[in-house]
Amino acid sequence: MNGPAIHVEFAPELRLFLPNGRREAGAAQVITDGVSTLGHVVESLGVPLTEVGTLVADGHEVPVSHIPTAGASVSVRPVARPQRVPGAPLRFLLDVHLGTLARRMRLLGVDTAYESTDIGDPALAKRSATEKRVMLSRDRGLLRRRELWAGGYVYSTRPEDQLRDILDRFRPELRPWTRCTACNGLLKEATKEEVADQLQGGTQRSYDVFAQCTECKRAYWKGAHHEQLVAIVERALADYGN
Repeated sequence: MNGPAIHVEFAPELRLFLPNGRREAGAAQVITDGVSTLGHVVESLGVPLTEVGTLVADGHEVPVSHIPTAGASVSVRPVARPQRVPGAPLRFLLDVHLGTLARRMRLLGVDTAYESTDIGDPALAKRSATEKRVMLSRDRGLLRRRELWAGGYVYSTRPEDQLRDILDRFRPELRPWTRCTACNGLLKEATKEEVADQLQGGTQRSYDVFAQCTECKRAYWKGAHHEQLVAIVERALADYGN
């Protein structure tokens, strides 16, 4: 870029996206080309616009399409929480690296599509737009794609922290035990006879209450890991119950 210089300051929550040399200060002097939008300038510094809530130039809120003038002082603020996304109920799409988070969101009854193979950024962005799903990813390049319906960066690598962050940010409606953790289909009550072909001897003798996915037909019962799942559900409801 070879044009007017502007000063851009980022909120602390956004500084992790900046290059190492600028991360501590959280600010940068940027030489623009005089025609690029402020949104383009922000993304060129490494911050996906999915993470930007408000842009303030010289004390006035401006859109991402704003073209900054020489000497402008810009403040980049994070999204407000809870974040409002058009459309209800909220639906999500997770990339190949977020399988555990996807299963936990489904456990809570949140409509969560998940790609278990890498189908590529263009296909993910297209599905987000077509199905109006919020794209969740740790891939900044994917989150910069213009086709996305909406998106959010997953800040942590720990599933417990990931879930807490997404619930805090988007506050989706929670309906635990209503979705298949394997395929996202809805569950229905089932008799032992209906799922008998999926039960081993010990399970068939010990359990009488079952559910079954209406899509993939997988059977569910209160097995060995049920207490761990209950703990996840109870914690989420206590903190983010609707």
